[in-house]
Amino acid sequence: MPELPEVETTVRGLAPVLEGQRIERVLLNRADLRRPFPVDLGQRLTGATVTGLSRRAKYGLIATDRDDTLIFHLGMSGRWRIDPAELGKHDHVVIETGRHRLALNDPRRFGSMDLLPTRDLAGWPAFKALGPEPLGPDFTAAHLVEAFRDRIAPVKALLLDQRIVAGLGNIYVCEALFLAGIAPTKPAGSIGRAKLERLVAAVREVLAAAIRAGGSTLRDYARPDGELGYFAKEWRVYGREGAPCSCGQPVQRRVDAGRSTFYCAKCQR
Repeated sequence: MPELPEVETTVRGLAPVLEGQRIERVLLNRADLRRPFPVDLGQRLTGATVTGLSRRAKYGLIATDRDDTLIFHLGMSGRWRIDPAELGKHDHVVIETGRHRLALNDPRRFGSMDLLPTRDLAGWPAFKALGPEPLGPDFTAAHLVEAFRDRIAPVKALLLDQRIVAGLGNIYVCEALFLAGIAPTKPAGSIGRAKLERLVAAVREVLAAAIRAGGSTLRDYARPDGELGYFAKEWRVYGREGAPCSCGQPVQRRVDAGRSTFYCAKCQR
């Protein structure tokens, strides 16, 4: 599933071809993805000018001069394609400007697309419950101290809780916990302030590195320009079961709630 770095990379890839452009045509090649498209999606977007692109958690945001914001989620297999030579059967949404054609390609159709008045974004149910952005100023050790207070749940599970921190996914939590030297199964409430400071720094470092590398390509994901994400080449533990950690011990894997967790038992305490 595309995670925060993949969505951030997507937004940055779309911005140069969409910002300031007038949407001339919207083509919906089916009625839904994970849920139905807004019935007036095409009408409200056609003729609008894109005023900016941004991201919230794992959602991409495209704002228009009609005070609407298009919200897209890439689901398990979604990606935007810029100026595809031909449209394929999985190009479910097509947006055309005077200069470019953009196609949302989603073979598994777990993605979504919504259109809200921009003023209502903060109160949208999917956003209202979200915690702070991990690259933003509100994601601090002090925030984690409060969020983890008296919690016996494993730290990894709480980092994946979008109410505690928005946008973190399995790959980057595994990598950040390794970098911070914290065992994924450690009760969150038992982690001291100094280690939480290291964890915040590790989360930021891992996400920034992943964004610079264009994200991680797993199965279907590619950037809007067609390039793959190369952060997988930098993984220290994720997907490396049995391979040697930098300390020489083999990376281990366990499965919790259907998710694989990769870690080093020696380096992470």
